[in-house]
Amino acid sequence: MLRILDFVFSLLGLIILSPFFLFLAIWIKLDSYGSVFYFQKRVGRNNIEFGLYKFRSMKTDADKLGLLTVGGRDPRITNSGYFIRKYKLDELPQLFNVLIGDMSLVGPRPEVRKYVNYYSTKQLEILNIRPGITDLASIKYKNENEILGKSIDPEKTYIEEIMPHKLQLNREFIENPTIIKYFTIIFRTIF
Repeated sequence: MLRILDFVFSLLGLIILSPFFLFLAIWIKLDSYGSVFYFQKRVGRNNIEFGLYKFRSMKTDADKLGLLTVGGRDPRITNSGYFIRKYKLDELPQLFNVLIGDMSLVGPRPEVRKYVNYYSTKQLEILNIRPGITDLASIKYKNENEILGKSIDPEKTYIEEIMPHKLQLNREFIENPTIIKYFTIIFRTIF
């Protein structure tokens, strides 16, 4: 049932938001050199990697300088990127990932392999379901980059504190993925 909802809502979202996608694409292209979209390998259901799509919000090849975004004014972020990241608009192309079945609208945010390699056996159970565009952890840690910006060792803080708490929050949905929880998380994300 949730897969049907994902398919219908992602298709409707792509159709309704297509003029907005065009506007963002033009803005990104005029603002900085490089592709409009950013493609990154993430770990999905059954521990299989897939290509996650985002609107590019950083300078080209910025991920080679680190995977975590730290602080409110990371110099790798473009001018348009500050706006689209603030309102999570960079995540909208993931509706394509939902449409083709790599992701769900609601589910644990997919990680890069580097951080999945730190998961315990129990935490790896997160990979039994499709990752999502939004989840309880995304809502709780909407200002994650600011938290990491205050840390002496952002990567250590992420691996030892933030990531385990996010995985714990995601278990709440995984253990009982009801339609009510699905819609509650979507509405909480929007508002």
